[in-house]
Amino acid sequence: MPSRLSTALGRLLPNGPLDVLRQVVLFVGAFQLYRLTRGVVDNPEAATTAFSNARDLIHVEQALNIFIEPSLQTFAAGQQWLLDGASWMYVNSQTSITLGALTWLYIFRNESFYFVRNMFLVAFGVALIGYAVFPTAPPRFFPEWGFFDAVSDFTGVPQDSVTINELFNPYAAVPSMHVAFALMISVPLARLVKWRALKVFWCLYPLLVVFVIVVTANHFIADAVLGAAAAGIGALVARAMARARPHVWCFEPARAQPAQATAAAS
Repeated sequence: MPSRLSTALGRLLPNGPLDVLRQVVLFVGAFQLYRLTRGVVDNPEAATTAFSNARDLIHVEQALNIFIEPSLQTFAAGQQWLLDGASWMYVNSQTSITLGALTWLYIFRNESFYFVRNMFLVAFGVALIGYAVFPTAPPRFFPEWGFFDAVSDFTGVPQDSVTINELFNPYAAVPSMHVAFALMISVPLARLVKWRALKVFWCLYPLLVVFVIVVTANHFIADAVLGAAAAGIGALVARAMARARPHVWCFEPARAQPAQATAAAS
C-alpha cells in the first residue's frame, strides 16, 4: 500500500508539493493583479473612456466591413440551445476547461507545463497593460446596437452585480483573454494528445471560443484578434525565456537526469 501511495503521489506531484504550491501562488498572484485593474476603472471618467473606446472599435470594424457581431447574436438568439450552449461555454472556457487543461499538462505532460505556464503569465501581463491603458466596454453594454447579455439571461446572475464586479473587471474587453487562453491551451494539447479526434477538437477550439464570445455579446471581433496577439507575444517571450533554462522551460526540454530535472523545476 505505501508503495502504491508513493507512486500515486509521484504522478500527481511530479516535482513535489512545493512545486505545486509555487504554481498555485503564481496563478493566484496573476489573478490578484488582474483584480487590481478593477480599481483603475472604478470611477465615472474611466467608465466614460471605456464606452468611448468601444464605440471607436465599432467604427473601425464598420470601416473594415467586419462589424457582424449584432447579426451573429441575432442568429444565435433564434436557436436557444445554441445561445445557451455558448453561454455555458463562455463561463466554463475561462475556468474549468482552462484549469483542467493546465492540470492535465502538469500531471501527465509535466515537461511541457512550464513553457505553457510562462506563456500564460506573459500574455496575462500584456493583457493587464491593455486593460489599464485601453479600458473597453463589452458589446452587451450597447443595447442600441441590438446586443443583449446572453450569459446573464442564462445564469440568472447579472454580470454587473456587486459580487461579479468585485471579482472581474467589466471593462476588460481588450484583449480577449478567452481567446488568448483558448490558443495557449489548444496549440500545446493538439501537439500532445494522441487521439486524432482530440487533436481535431483542440485545433478547432479557438474558433469555437471566438464564436462564443461574440454571440454572447462579451467581446468584439477586434478583441479576439488582440487576444490572439497577446497569446502570440506570450509564446514568443516564453520561447526566449526557454533559452535561459532549456532543460525546464522548453516546451520539449532536452532530457535531463531525474534528480537534476526535479531540482531545476520551478
